Amino acid sequence: MQLLYGLHPVEEAIRSGNRRLESVMVARNRQDARLQSILDACHAAGIQVRLETKEQLTRMARTEAHQGVVAVVAERGYSALQDLLQPRNQHLFLLALDGVEDPHNLGALLRTADGAGVDGVILPERRSAQVNATVVKTSAGAAEHVRIARVTNLMRALEELKRANIWCVGLDERGSQDYNTFDYRTNCVLVLGGEGGGLHELVRRTCDHLLRIPMAGQVSSLNVSVAGAIVMYEAARQRRTPASSANAATAPIAAKPKRPLKGLGS
Repeated sequence: MQLLYGLHPVEEAIRSGNRRLESVMVARNRQDARLQSILDACHAAGIQVRLETKEQLTRMARTEAHQGVVAVVAERGYSALQDLLQPRNQHLFLLALDGVEDPHNLGALLRTADGAGVDGVILPERRSAQVNATVVKTSAGAAEHVRIARVTNLMRALEELKRANIWCVGLDERGSQDYNTFDYRTNCVLVLGGEGGGLHELVRRTCDHLLRIPMAGQVSSLNVSVAGAIVMYEAARQRRTPASSANAATAPIAAKPKRPLKGLGS
């Protein structure tokens, strides 16, 4: 079992229905509409509710940021990589994280991925933050709705995606193409590197294209969650705009895009 804390994480865990909630504990001295909506959802779903002191909730959550609600939930279930290959729109858009170890960065990225319509997120089993209570809280509960696959070897996972005719697009300060000049209206996976070091060399070389975010100041890069948000929403913006047959792929995932794309690893 695992603990979740905070209004949004607990509410979204109930709403998503993706994992079983054993019980929900709420502060005795908190009475407001937001907490009442969680209590109503618990009663509707048959989830046990217990009243506890604020101090007891703080001891359980190991933080004072619980907002008066803590839930005991089943462990997070992960998807298989193949399960992510079902696009919600015309083309598949995945996010792969190469060594993002800060749970706050992971939570922020999952929140953006949910908002930008990403079809799934790929995390390596090692050298990566895992989806714990801090990640779910930082994501404002969005982590409960995002499909996530954990893989033993990220580079092999990317190679498998490439064999499925999915373009691997890495974000790297050494990239030769600006992020907003790439056409995301195709099947692709955006690969982001970890804090400080960026993409590992083998992962970088596996990518078909390396994109960069132009920087006008003195520092060479942005925080990974900020950089990822910029690119994910550029992709979402483009995907809301119908592509002409001359410059966008219309084939299903089993076929290569009609427009040839050349880059690293091609």
